[in-house]
Amino acid sequence: MSPVTIQMETLIGRWEEEHDNRAIFLNCYLLMTRNMLQALDAAEFHDPLWVGRLLELFATYYFSALAAYEEHTNAPAAWHIAHHAAQGTEAAVLQKLLLGINAHINYDLVLTLVDMLHEEWPSLTADQRQQRYEDHTHVNTIIQRTTDLVQEEVVRRHAPLMAWVDALMGPVDEWLADLLITDWRDEVWGQAIHFLEHNPPTADRTALRATLETAAMHRAHQILLGRAG
Repeated sequence: MSPVTIQMETLIGRWEEEHDNRAIFLNCYLLMTRNMLQALDAAEFHDPLWVGRLLELFATYYFSALAAYEEHTNAPAAWHIAHHAAQGTEAAVLQKLLLGINAHINYDLVLTLVDMLHEEWPSLTADQRQQRYEDHTHVNTIIQRTTDLVQEEVVRRHAPLMAWVDALMGPVDEWLADLLITDWRDEVWGQAIHFLEHNPPTADRTALRATLETAAMHRAHQILLGRAG
């Protein structure tokens, strides 16, 4: 068991005791992280060491944003709205889940990729860059493996009526969720590479963060209005 999953499990346990619905997203994130660790053990990636470091750094962004939110010290806007909605009663379970996914992918993941790639990107060969991209896109397959588990262990437990929706729609709802996240993650890769190719490795990221916050907040408002595109 990794330190990251232990930290997640501890926090989930506390939040579930307190009936804090921030556990909805974190349960999903825990399931995904476990599946990622299994994929790393199974040598599914070109560079498992690189992917493992990325996984840890990605989680660091989540926990840093959480600490900032709880300490009232400038949490990223997309995370502020995600945590606030999760603790409220107006948003539906799926909205609370999607708000967390939006903040973590459309804000955190871009910054994580830039952090991981900024020093090495200029010196990577075309084949090495392609392998980095393939490792990034292989995560989509692992997300697809995790979708049914999230339905069973997270969404239905917090919203039992979703079982009726799942039965009526068959695999369509999972397909839509996978497509949505795949599109987001492909866009994220493009944003990270665009930044890397148009800025020096030591470039200030203030403008990038502002751009990401604006886009993630736009999506957050769409989610709250029932449109997650």
